[in-house]
Amino acid sequence: MLLPFIVGCEIAFWVFLLAGLTVRYLTRRPRLGALLLALVPLIDLFLLGATVIHLRSGAVADVTDGLAAAYIGFSVAFGPGLVRRMDARFAYRFAHGPKPPRPPRYGREKATYEWREFRKALVAWGISSALLLGGFYVVGDSQRGAALLAWIAWLTLVLLIWLIWPVSYTLWPSKPKADRHA
Repeated sequence: MLLPFIVGCEIAFWVFLLAGLTVRYLTRRPRLGALLLALVPLIDLFLLGATVIHLRSGAVADVTDGLAAAYIGFSVAFGPGLVRRMDARFAYRFAHGPKPPRPPRYGREKATYEWREFRKALVAWGISSALLLGGFYVVGDSQRGAALLAWIAWLTLVLLIWLIWPVSYTLWPSKPKADRHA
């Protein structure tokens, strides 16, 4: 039931993001572009509302309810950074802005970057887990809400796997390859 709505929210995210940036930079209407970009977070609220309605209707929580919570958590944690990066790319491409920096590839800067991304993943995990626990409470029945608790376990596993990158770059920092032509 929720899967088409989740897909629709993802499509709406990209439509509003690209429309806002297009209006901002190609039509040179920054206020209207900002308004369209401000609508992007509302998509998460619509998905949250649809999920609550689904769970309150007496339905058994399933994979899509957990996917909705994970989508919202990751959207809240990673969405603002994605919008900033896309904005910088559009400014560079269409408004003669500065070239957007690339993520660091080596050394301590790479480790710091990976830890910052892990903190975002931790925030996403926290938001998703809180939504899943809230959904479990809304369902009010451990059998009908078991899928929501299973999602917390899966998201925790993903978070632990994600931890490999910042730890490995901290313990074994990458170095630029030596110039082979020297």
